[in-house]
Amino acid sequence: MNSRDLAVGIFFMSQTALGMLGNSALLCCFIIADFSGIRAKPTDLIVKHLTWANFTVLFKGIPQTIAAFSQTYYLDYVSCKLLLYFHRVGRGVSLVSTSLLSVFQAITISPSNSKWAQLKIRPPCIIGPSLGLCWALQMLIYAFIPVYITDIRSGRNVTGIKIFEYYAVMNPGRKINTLNAILLTSNDVMYLGLMICASGYMVFILLKHKQKVQHIHRCLAAMSSPETRATQSILTLVSSFVFFYTTSIIITSYLSVLEGTNSWLSNAGVAMAACFPAFCPFLLIRHHTSIFRLCCPSSYQTTFCACVIREL
Repeated sequence: MNSRDLAVGIFFMSQTALGMLGNSALLCCFIIADFSGIRAKPTDLIVKHLTWANFTVLFKGIPQTIAAFSQTYYLDYVSCKLLLYFHRVGRGVSLVSTSLLSVFQAITISPSNSKWAQLKIRPPCIIGPSLGLCWALQMLIYAFIPVYITDIRSGRNVTGIKIFEYYAVMNPGRKINTLNAILLTSNDVMYLGLMICASGYMVFILLKHKQKVQHIHRCLAAMSSPETRATQSILTLVSSFVFFYTTSIIITSYLSVLEGTNSWLSNAGVAMAACFPAFCPFLLIRHHTSIFRLCCPSSYQTTFCACVIREL
């Protein structure tokens, strides 16, 4: 085993272990909250689905680690199809769930006189069906993956095959590869844009509210305001989300149209796809019980009276 393979194996092992630990801890937070009788927020259901999707994405790090340490490790015919299929479905659900979380939180903190105010009473009723639709759509979108995925032993007898670390991909041709890349990239970019818009709207609302209560915050100049901390949290989550998923989209699209194989790019694509699922639980755990009450006395006449915001 050379030093490069050793470094790749250690990286994937560390990333997978860290991500599994973070998502397990986040699930434990919800279990403890449920048994403690703490009232769940509607968006908690989204975070639960996001956590399970993260587990599905991170699971691919296990064979990646084994393949890096052992050059003779291959998956069988059924296992490689299921692994690659559910990895892509989990990645898609993770992306969509994070976008939905931003959208529903943006609706929650919208002022009572805005166009979104009438939607505030609907999220508890539509979150469940939205998540169910999310899983169904992602499973349908990536239904073609098992058709082209096969094990290395079977792939040796097929022409036009791409051999990766522990599985093989049948090449349907440049035109179909390009079409698949465009369709899948459009799907990912749409949800990335949705999260950016929703998060930008939240930042705008928080900064606007901060200006209205600026005279209160002058008395607490040494401390950062709730709006500033919430804005920083949103920007941290969004920036990491956009960076990791944009990089993953670019690498995945390039690999799909590449004639040959590139192990370095393949490993980089898997690593980028797992970065956000591995690190986002720690951002969510940090603020799971941290609630900002942006409440103001009636004399200040703001639209955020009795509004409770949980940070991302």
